[in-house]
Parts: sequence; C-alpha cells; structure tokens
Amino acid sequence: MDLMNLSPDAVALIGFVSLFTLMLLRVPVGMAMGLVGVCGYSYIAGSGPALKLIGQTSMRTVTDYTFGVIPMFMLMGAFVSVSGVSRELFRAANAFIGHMRGGLGVATVLACGGFAAICGSSVATAATFSSVAYPEMRRFGYPQSFSTGVIAAGGTLGAMLPPSTVLAVYAILTQQDIGKLFMAGIIPGILAMLMYVLTIFLIVRVRPDWLPRGEQQSWGQRLHGLKDVWAPLVLFFFVIGGLYGGFFTPTEAGGVGATGAFLLGVLRGKLDRAGTLTALLSATRTAAAVFTVLIGALIFGYFLTITQVPQNLTAFVTNLGLGRYEVLALIMVMYLVLGCLMDAMAMIILTVPIIFPVIVQLGFDPIWFGIIIVMTVELGLIHPPVGMNVFVIKSVVQDVSFTTIFKGVIPFVLTDILRLVILIAFPMIALWLPGRMG
Repeated sequence: MDLMNLSPDAVALIGFVSLFTLMLLRVPVGMAMGLVGVCGYSYIAGSGPALKLIGQTSMRTVTDYTFGVIPMFMLMGAFVSVSGVSRELFRAANAFIGHMRGGLGVATVLACGGFAAICGSSVATAATFSSVAYPEMRRFGYPQSFSTGVIAAGGTLGAMLPPSTVLAVYAILTQQDIGKLFMAGIIPGILAMLMYVLTIFLIVRVRPDWLPRGEQQSWGQRLHGLKDVWAPLVLFFFVIGGLYGGFFTPTEAGGVGATGAFLLGVLRGKLDRAGTLTALLSATRTAAAVFTVLIGALIFGYFLTITQVPQNLTAFVTNLGLGRYEVLALIMVMYLVLGCLMDAMAMIILTVPIIFPVIVQLGFDPIWFGIIIVMTVELGLIHPPVGMNVFVIKSVVQDVSFTTIFKGVIPFVLTDILRLVILIAFPMIALWLPGRMG
C-alpha cells in the first residue's frame, strides 16, 4: 500500500486503531486524541494548518465564555465538598430513616442525590460516600456487598442531577442549550433516586433479616440534622431556580453557585483558609484535566470531519434498513462496552461528535438523547466486569473484593436498565421541564 496516497477512510481507520493503542498503553485520553488528531489532520491538510489548529483550538476553548460553566460548577462542588456537606446530608437523612430496615441504604441514596446536585461528579460522589456512609453501614452490620453496591449506584446520580459536568460538555459539543439539559436531568435524576429506594425496600422484603435497623433518633436530633443542610439546599434551589426562570445564563449560574458555596462555607465556619486553598487546587486540577480532554477531543473531531467519518457513518446506518430504535439500541450497547474501558467524560467527548449526526438524521430529540446517553454511560460505570465507580470505591475501601462490590451492584444495574426503558418509552419525563423554561 502506498502510504502517501491513503484514502480518507483508511486514514480514519488508522487513526482509531492508533487512538485505542495509545489508550491501552495508558497515555492520557486527551493527549492521545490530540496527538492522533494532529497527525491525521497533518497527513490530509498539511503540517501548517495542523499546527495552527492546535493553537486556535486551545486558545478558543480556554477563553470561550460558554466553557466557563465547567470550572465554575467544579469550584462550587469543591467548596461544598471541603465544607463537609456530604457528612451533614448523610447525618440528616439517617436521623429520619436510619432506624428502618435498610434505612442506612436509603439515607445513602438520598444523601448521594443531595451531594450530586451540588457536586456534579459521579466519581467524586462515590469516593466521598465510601468514606462517609460505608463505615456507618458496616458499624450496624450491613453486608459489604450491599454497602458498597448502594454507594456505587448512588454515585451515578452525579452525572444526571444538575449541575452535571457531563451534561454541560454534551451541550457544548452538540450546541444545545446547557440550561435546558440541566432541567432535563432533574426528573430522571429524582426518578433514579426513587427507583433505588424502591430497590432497597424490595431487597428488605425478599430478605428481611439481611439489612438490620439503625439507631432510633429523637425529633430533637432530627431537627438538628436538618439545621445543617438548609444552606446547601437553598444554594441549589437558588442556582437552579435562576436557570429555570431565565435570570442566569449557565455560566453566570456557575459563578453565583461558586460564590454562594464559598460564602456559606465561610459564614458557617466550615471553610477556613486551608480548606479554601484545598478547594481551589482541587477545582483547578479537575478543570485542567477536563479541558485537556476537551481540547484533544476537539482536535480529533476536526480530523474526523476532514475524513468525513460522521457523514459516512450516518449514510451507512441509514442504509442498513434498521428501525430508529434498533439503531438507538446498538448505540447504547456500544456505550455499555466502552464503559468498561474509559470514564464518562472521555466516552462522551470521543463518541458524541460521531454519533450525534446519526441521531439527528433519525429524528430523535437532542435534549432527550443527551439524558439517555448520560444514563447509559453512567450504567457503564457500575456494570460488570469493569466499572470505574467500582474501582474508585475499591481504592477507598480496600478490605472488600471487586466480586463483592459487583454482587451488591447487580440489583441497581437491573433498576437502571428498567429506568432506561421507561425514559425511552416516555420521553416527556425528560422533556417536560425544559419545555416550560422561560
């Protein structure tokens, strides 16, 4: 084969093989995508345009006003995390329902949902509650499998409930309204929490002696627990209410949220100088990692565009003669497989520019598809044989095996599959709130 006269399809194929080879060699995803994208673009368009592409894409990404939503919400989550809100949320939920059989599991799900609604990260939610909720469940005799399984499942709420970094990146890549995507995630996120709670109650019904009761607490203790969580809840409703009412743009909402989280932490005595520095460094590191992946993915996307991969894939899929829901099922299976190989952010950034034209051609709503795809990606983070959230929990709780964690996750995986079916059958669950935005 003449290497100087490869067709665009052949160059694209070599690019994908090279990308996955680099990823298997543990090269960071953003670096791998950027390197392959530049080399491929250089082969087709020349080295000059390829080098210009690096500078222009990097500068445009880090200075774009729209992209500012990512570090702002990450900073908000960092301030809230350092302030110890996760422990307060768990303590408040536990005070009300911890005395029931399985009550600590329900408290963990509710606290994960509350923390995810401010933090926006699945991995951070899973890691945090591995150190907050797991010791408490084990103290009352909860099995290791259930304790770790409920934390892994609760962690997935971080990508669905706003402000979700994954949803924000999807919106930017597909040029959708970030505020509408955030609104679209609220009802499916609440549905996820309710279905996890019902799953726990079902487990209690089937195996009544498996999950013990916690301590009964007085109404004074319960009200004291509520006193600690009013501030983050007010912050969440203020930010989301401002978005819903059209008072803030998503970037402004991120700035307001970060400022509010900082002020509440300081005024409540939960955030000192050292904690502030820790939060700033954490948010900076995470944002830098996300922007590295984003810049690499955008460069790789330009390479794919010049080889016409999205257009060719759209034509190929539409000519297969499959129904649109059959195509959607194939896409979802692909995401479940990819969930074994990479994290949610990398999956979204790598695949959405290729898949999205197919979805538009098939007539699916882009907002609804964003929710479906994020739910599928999050399911990939907990299902066997490899789940990123499971690895995170294992790194924190080192005395438990992977087999034990996956055994505890299986009921929640089945629940997630049922939830996906419900969302596909009834798209208005995701689209009702965005349709009512001002």
